[in-house]
Amino acid sequence: MAVPKSKVSKARRDKRRSNVWKLPMPAFSKCTQCGELKAPHKVCPHCGYYKDVEVIKKDA
Repeated sequence: MAVPKSKVSKARRDKRRSNVWKLPMPAFSKCTQCGELKAPHKVCPHCGYYKDVEVIKKDA
């Protein structure tokens, strides 16, 4: 059976439990045309615009 060789210090234990290693939330930005949230540097999935230019034709 596995048994710890020595005590794990509070600092080492807390470092392991900290949020430092967790992934950050994905970034979102508002579309300049429709105002919906979208991924930055991507075409808006709602209206099809990117940098005030219609890239994908979307029906209203």
